[in-house]
Order: sequence, then structure tokens, then C-alpha cells
Amino acid sequence: MGPAPAVAAVRFAVRRALDDLDPGATVLVACSGGADSLALLAATVFEARRPAHTVVGVTVDHGLQKGSAEQAARVVEQMRALGAEARAVRVEVGTTGGPEAAARSARYGALDAAAETEGAEVVLLGHTRDDQAETVLLGLARGSGARSLSGMAPRQGRYRRPLLDLTRDDTRAACAAEGLTPWADPHNADPAFARVRVRRQVLPVLERELGPGLTESLARTARLLRDDADALDAWAERVRAEALDGSGGLDVDRLRQEPAAVRRRVLRRTALDAGTPATELFAVHVEAMDALVTHWHGQAGVDLPGRMAMRRHGGSLRIVGNAVAG
Repeated sequence: MGPAPAVAAVRFAVRRALDDLDPGATVLVACSGGADSLALLAATVFEARRPAHTVVGVTVDHGLQKGSAEQAARVVEQMRALGAEARAVRVEVGTTGGPEAAARSARYGALDAAAETEGAEVVLLGHTRDDQAETVLLGLARGSGARSLSGMAPRQGRYRRPLLDLTRDDTRAACAAEGLTPWADPHNADPAFARVRVRRQVLPVLERELGPGLTESLARTARLLRDDADALDAWAERVRAEALDGSGGLDVDRLRQEPAAVRRRVLRRTALDAGTPATELFAVHVEAMDALVTHWHGQAGVDLPGRMAMRRHGGSLRIVGNAVAG
């Protein structure tokens, strides 16, 4: 007999995520001990046998709950029992961007450092279709553009998300079939977090009122918008290269030739590359920068987060330090 259908589905998803790696590669799996990441780790260990990949499981202890160190130690034991090398990493969570964003930033910083230490070619994350749907709704609530509404990419640098076409029910079923006991993170039931409210309150109401299949539809919307956003980003990069003048500024006349969607991407990327924090650069800033191109009436420029500013001098735009923000 073959594996249970849910186990087979998770293994197949992992196999596709690893199909371009050379034999003997090191694969890092982020594992919180929850059903999604535990099912992911078990499948990765299984699929890594034939190409002889080294699987390293990493659990990140954010230190935000009583007993977090003990829980991290339990996850390490689970990962080793499954046949993976295992590490626990303790991080300090800051406050920038709010608790969820700060924890996410600390977590990815720890995973990046672990990947460098272990020489891992890829890092696997256990996000599912349900997580994708929640991400789209959160982006919609913030009034974000196509890039935010496109959700999480299946592949982004070293990070890969094999389970985006599977559901939480699939991963829970996979864990049950393999006799694994997932950890229920109390934060996943805390309504203080926006994602939890979307998961436990908003999505159920929408599915009840709009019909079943909403999660799948939102995930499909993300995939379609990601294709659009990728195309627009590539277009914007070409325009940006053409708009650079000899002094490092952007030529206003060249930018004025482009649609707003392309122009604003050029301006946003220019601000980010100059050091403006992505978590603090909002649509209102980008629209104000765009007005320096399309509705300039002599205004000197736009103040930006990170003690930066975009200034217009004649037909050129450039990012400078903002002494006023001191």
C-alpha cells in the first residue's frame, strides 16, 4: 500500500520544489512544530533520501511566550526523530512595524543566518493555500497594490513554499496519518493579531455569505496578480535604467512618458534602494513623488521615511538626506 493521500500530496509538492537541486544539496526547513511545517519536514526527509540531500530543520524561538525555550527543545527532538539535523535559534524581536512584522523580520533574519551557516541552497517554508488567502485579504484591507495582493511567491530567492497549493486540512491529515503530534501555537488563536482575526472571523463569514471555494479563489487571484506584477516590475526596471541621467538623478521627461503603474514602481524602487524602509514607505509617499513628475508647480520635493527626501531640480529627480527629519 502507498502512503495516505495527504502524505502523498505533501511529498509530491516537496519533490517538485527540490527537483532542480544537485544530489547532496543541503536543504533547510523552517519548522515551528505546527502541522504545516511538521508535515513539510517529514516529507522533505522522505524525499531527500534518494538524491542524498542533507535536511536541516530550524525552529525559531521568538521568546514571546512563557516556556518558549522548552517548546523549541521539543520541536528539535521531533525533527531529529524524523531523521533531520535539528537546530533551535533564539531571536530578539523588536517593535518596528508592529508585533507581527517585527517577529517576521526577526524570524527571516535567523533563517537567513542559519542558511549561510549550514550552506543551505534553499529554505523551505510551510505556508499553505489558507495562509495565501489570508495574506491577500490583509493586503486588500491595507489598500495595497498588485504586488501586495499577489501574496507569497512559491519561490523567492533561497526561499521556497512547496505547500501553497495545499490546505491546512491537508497538512493536518498528513500529520495524523504519520502519527505526528503538531504543536498548537497559542498566538494562532490570539485575536490581538490581525491575521488571526482574518482566519477565525473574516474568512468564515465571507465563505458563508459568498459560498465555498473562496480560499482557492483568493489564492488564484494572488497567482494571476503576481504574473502581472512581475511583468510591470520588469518594465519599470528597464525604464529606470533609461531614465538615469549622468548625475545619478532620474530624468522627469523620460518618466512622464510611462503609465502611472510603471512610473510609480520606478520611484518606489529608487526610494527603497536609497535606504527608505520598506515597512514605512506607503502609497501616499509614492503618490507624492509621482506628483513631482506629473503635477509639479515648483514644490521642492517630498519628505520620505528614513530621513530621506526626493527633490526635484529642474528636469531631474534625486533622493537626498533629509536634514529636517533629523
